[in-house]
Amino acid sequence: MPVTIVLGAQWGDEAKGKVADLLAGGAAVVARFNGGDNAGHTVINPYGTFKLRLLPNGFASPETRCVIGPGVAINLQTLVDEIEMLEVRGLPIRERLWISPRCHVVMPYHPLVEAIYENAKGDARTGTTRRGMGPVYADKVSYNGIRLADLADRDVFADKLRVQLTVKNPLLEAFGIPALDLQKVMDEKLAQHEQVQTVVREPFGMLQEVLQAGKLVVLEGAQAALLDTDWGTYPFSTASTTLVGGATAGLGIAPRWIDRVIGVAKAYLTRVGSGPFPTELTSGAGDVMLQRGQEYGTVTGRSRRCGWLDVDLLRFTAQLNGFTELVLTKLDVLDSFEELKIGVGYRHPEAGEALAHYWQGDARWLERCEPVYTTLPGWMQSTILARSFGDLPELAQAYIRRVEALAGVPVSMVSVGPERSEIIPVPAV
Repeated sequence: MPVTIVLGAQWGDEAKGKVADLLAGGAAVVARFNGGDNAGHTVINPYGTFKLRLLPNGFASPETRCVIGPGVAINLQTLVDEIEMLEVRGLPIRERLWISPRCHVVMPYHPLVEAIYENAKGDARTGTTRRGMGPVYADKVSYNGIRLADLADRDVFADKLRVQLTVKNPLLEAFGIPALDLQKVMDEKLAQHEQVQTVVREPFGMLQEVLQAGKLVVLEGAQAALLDTDWGTYPFSTASTTLVGGATAGLGIAPRWIDRVIGVAKAYLTRVGSGPFPTELTSGAGDVMLQRGQEYGTVTGRSRRCGWLDVDLLRFTAQLNGFTELVLTKLDVLDSFEELKIGVGYRHPEAGEALAHYWQGDARWLERCEPVYTTLPGWMQSTILARSFGDLPELAQAYIRRVEALAGVPVSMVSVGPERSEIIPVPAV
C-alpha cells in the first residue's frame, strides 16, 4: 500500500512539516487535504528555512508533485506569495503543482465575518487566527461557497459574488464595517487567479495512476486531531476535518490505499488560543518550555500555552486515527528538568474516584478536570548532539519507552532540533 499520512496528534504545532519534508524525498506526490492558510509550518532543509501556510512540503524535492485537494480552502494571495517566494529562491514549482478547481476560495468578507463573531463573543471568544476559515467552510456547507472553478468564468463569478455581497454587506455595515465593492473584489480575485490559473487542474486522475503504480504518496494533515470540528475540543477547534478519514473527502484517496499513519506529538504539550488544557503550566516549567521551544505561532506570532505531555489525549488520538507509529519532537526542550510529569488521565467532580478520560465529555467538561500524573526523573543533560538512540541519556530513552507504553503506539523517531539530521530513529522494542 503506497499512502503515508502525517497527522498532528495534539493541538497543532507538533512539527508535522519537518516529518513530511523528511519523507518527501522518496515520494511521487506530497498532498494536502484539509485546512487553509490559518496554520503554518517551518521547515529547515538543505535549501534553507521556509515558512509556508498552503504549499505541501514536497516543494524541495524536484521529482515530487505537490497537490492541494478540494478539502483545502485557498487564500489566493497567500498562494501567489508562496509560489513566488519559492521561485525567487531557486525552487520552481509550477510544473509540479496541482490544485483542485474544487477548492473553495477565501473571499475578503470571510475574515471580516469571523472577526465580528469573535468580537461579539467577548471573553468567550474562540481564539481563531482570524484568517476567515470558519466562514469559508460555513459558506461551503450552506451552498454559498465560491470555488476556484467559478473564478475561471467571469460571469459565473460575478453572479455568485453579487449574491454573497447582498447578504454579507448588510452584516458588515451593521457592525460598522464599510461594505465591500463588487467590482473591486472581482478585480482583485481575478488578478490573483490569473497568476495561478495554470496550476489549477484536477489531480484526481493523476493520483489514481500514481496509486495504481504503487508509488509513495505522502499526505500532510493541517492543524491536528484535537482541533477536529467533531472530535476536538469544540468550539475551540478548526473548521475542517483533521483526521485520517479527511483524506478521502478532502483529496479523493480511498481508505484501502492507506497503510502508514504517523502521529506527530511534542514531548510536552502546547496549545494556541483558547480552550481547555488540563496539564497547562502557567509559570515555572511552562516558561522554560516556551523559551527553550521558541513556542510562537508561525502564522500569528502568538505565544503558545505550554504544559506537560498528556498521554490520555495522545492515546485517544492514536485510537481515533489508527496511528501505526508516533514521532516525538522537541525532546531537547526537556533537557533541563529534574523531574518530568506525564498526564495519564483526569479526576472529574462527577466521576468520583474513577480515572476519567478525554472522550467522556466536551470542552466544558474538560475544563473541570484535574490531571493525574505519573512522574519520571529527568536526564539533566543535553540531547542536542545525539544522532542515534544510543546517544540519548538512559533516562531520556526511558521517557520515550514510557510514552510508547502509555500511548499504546511505538515511537519510530524522535527529534532533538529543527534540522533533518536531528531526527533520530527509535529501534523497535
